[in-house]
Amino acid sequence: MSFVDTLRQWDQAVTCVDVQDLTEALRIFLSIQEPNSKIYFNIGCLHLLNRDLDAAEKAFDCSIGKDEHLAVAFFQRGMTFYRMKRYEESLADFQQAFKALRGNQLIDYKALGLRYKLYACEVLLNMALSEAQLGNWEKAHINLVKALNYKTDAKLNIIDRALDSALKQKLFKPVEFPSKVLFKPNKHYVAELEKKDYLGKAKVVASVVPQDAFSGFAPLKPQVEDGPACPKEPEVLRALEGEPHTVLFKFVPETSDELAVVPGNIVFVLQKGADNWASVIFNERRGLVPYNYLERLEISLASKPNEGKSQPLSREPPTRPERIQGLTPSGNSSGDTEQVRRDEQSTDNLCIVKVRFTFNFAVSVPLGSPSAILIEKISKKLNLPSTAITLSLTSEATEQSVITPSTEMESMWRGASGLRITLWCHANEHTDGTRQSEIHLVALHSYESSNPEDLNFHQGDTITLLSKVNQDWLEGQCSGATGIFPASFVEEVPVNDQSSE
Repeated sequence: MSFVDTLRQWDQAVTCVDVQDLTEALRIFLSIQEPNSKIYFNIGCLHLLNRDLDAAEKAFDCSIGKDEHLAVAFFQRGMTFYRMKRYEESLADFQQAFKALRGNQLIDYKALGLRYKLYACEVLLNMALSEAQLGNWEKAHINLVKALNYKTDAKLNIIDRALDSALKQKLFKPVEFPSKVLFKPNKHYVAELEKKDYLGKAKVVASVVPQDAFSGFAPLKPQVEDGPACPKEPEVLRALEGEPHTVLFKFVPETSDELAVVPGNIVFVLQKGADNWASVIFNERRGLVPYNYLERLEISLASKPNEGKSQPLSREPPTRPERIQGLTPSGNSSGDTEQVRRDEQSTDNLCIVKVRFTFNFAVSVPLGSPSAILIEKISKKLNLPSTAITLSLTSEATEQSVITPSTEMESMWRGASGLRITLWCHANEHTDGTRQSEIHLVALHSYESSNPEDLNFHQGDTITLLSKVNQDWLEGQCSGATGIFPASFVEEVPVNDQSSE
């Protein structure tokens, strides 16, 4: 089966999952003749949804056999063994998943087509649960204490609750992977599957568009009456900079900040570190690649490939260089970043408050500010009255965590690390009994883009706001797809309309 056929069936199966047709999705996945590691992973997840544990185990075996560094596949097979009450095998797979994390706090699989983050603290929690099922309560407690060193703000509660249960020698709930979240094929490749008519249709030569200076041969793009201009795309997604280099050897990443490349790829080197690692851009993604796997590409020779020096593909790749903590995929050294952070902090005594709402944002207030000033600052940011929001120190607004005028603010500010602190914001119930949980937008104009990060929609579609990229771009979800889009193409749905949905 060709790559194009595999890609097409993969996309069809994922589409079936989006519309809850799991049976058809599994049938399409199983009909793929040569599945890769990601497709085998998807098959295993669908078998788990059908509670066919034996079939799920075999699928995850194949996924790991194709990619022995796929930590999330070890995690899922470990959960399969756990459901089968094979706790020793479950423990071994969770240990393999933790080992594949290589000391990182998490792995974000978004770049590989899976909207999921595997946290080290969650893997350690499941390791502790497997030990508890085997009666090894002391080892379970050790793993949970170790998880405290890897936990993030969003994972505070589950680790603390599990630790409390372990101290009482009581079992706790495992962290499970959302099985309906699957690896999706590259949107750019899927877009290329569509047939294109390069000749187009006959067009009227004369244009009714005022001051139209078009003089090419391509058909004119339709004009939207009174439609907003498309804002400048975020540079972090569109930039193409650096020096071009050709990839000489296949490179398989071992950490989340490294980039997979194969011989013949053209990458753009942003920075070369002293440890022989280079920060590069490839296919609009940034990551680290060994510089000795690359060869500088002379643009003048690009049009004469036969005259350049060719590298035999049978050569063994050079030794993988050792990593030192100095170069990051963003192209800045960690030391420089830390120095900039210290310089910013030394300018004033402002504290950055990261607020988790239906979308995340940040405000700055003087360190030691009373609760009234903090709440007023956040309410203005959300354009809501101060009585309509509740701030808390944890994701759950409990009596102990809610910030009120009687809250001891000095102890809260002492918890700020590096003049930064994270709070949670909850919308209170309004007088009419409704509760603001999500922000919905309605499309004023259709938006279509071939960029894989963008969200396409039609006029009149309803979009759920996820976050604000900047003043011109938003991130949202529509019809099961997630991406960015121009803010000027949408408007917020009034609260009354949202409550009637």
